[in-house]
Amino acid sequence: MYGWIWRKLPFGLPGKLVGSLLIASAMVALLWYVVFPWAEPLLPFDDVQVTQDSGDPGGGDVVPGGGEGDGAPTGDEHDLPYDTEQNNTPPASPDE
Repeated sequence: MYGWIWRKLPFGLPGKLVGSLLIASAMVALLWYVVFPWAEPLLPFDDVQVTQDSGDPGGGDVVPGGGEGDGAPTGDEHDLPYDTEQNNTPPASPDE
């Protein structure tokens, strides 16, 4: 199919290059402005869940750091809920 299109484009090599760029940009514009907006409501990309239900009737949201939103411990606000020390140790050399 692409060979047929290349052979049918006029004006030699410069015309074929310009024509193929025009066709490619027209296809990108068609996808970007027509096909993707049409398909977006059909795709589940907006169906995200940021909080968890803790089971409380009060509906307290669970903060990813592990504590409740209002009662989170103060201190370093960049505390990670997992250990990163194992990633900082260099691998053992094969001679040891």
